[in-house]
Amino acid sequence: MDQAPEPGTRLRTILVFSMFFAVLGAVVVFAYFATFSHPLTTVILVRHAEKNIEPNNPDPDLSPAGMARSQELVRILGGAGVNAIYATQYKRTQQTAKPLADNLQLTVNLVDAKKTQELINSIRTNNRGQTILVVGHSNTVPEIVTALGGGSVPEIPDGDYDNMFIVSIYKAGSAKVTRIKYGGPVPSSGTTNAPMMR
Repeated sequence: MDQAPEPGTRLRTILVFSMFFAVLGAVVVFAYFATFSHPLTTVILVRHAEKNIEPNNPDPDLSPAGMARSQELVRILGGAGVNAIYATQYKRTQQTAKPLADNLQLTVNLVDAKKTQELINSIRTNNRGQTILVVGHSNTVPEIVTALGGGSVPEIPDGDYDNMFIVSIYKAGSAKVTRIKYGGPVPSSGTTNAPMMR
């Protein structure tokens, strides 16, 4: 004949289940706030593609090689869910961003190349939880990565155009950076007397 559990055993069972549901509830609440209070923001950064070498022109157009590289962004990011695109006031960054912007029917947001904090504020205010492409310069892309919480990144060599930095921002002050190469290899060439914004 089965015996009823002793009162102490029943009390322990109730306490165990109560604690289990309390922990489960805490996990659900944490997951909710992790997802909705701190949604994942992904910022993809590239330097503008290859430009025409015009030492006396501070705002040259992209070269044919640069135009070809800009099309690579359509192939790589066309299905990546990009919600917004930023470029600087220079033609080479805008021309790099244009094929993807046209493909996604997005307007390129223009930002001053020297005002990194304004760009960061705009991303945090207007693009939280989104995927964003930023087209910058060899000396501004590392600065932006650092400002987003991605740590220190060395300045990009003047002849390098194939770096892509993917900054995943999980919450304020917590970011992970992935660096990849995209497009074809860059042919080696000598350095030039380039203007400050390279």
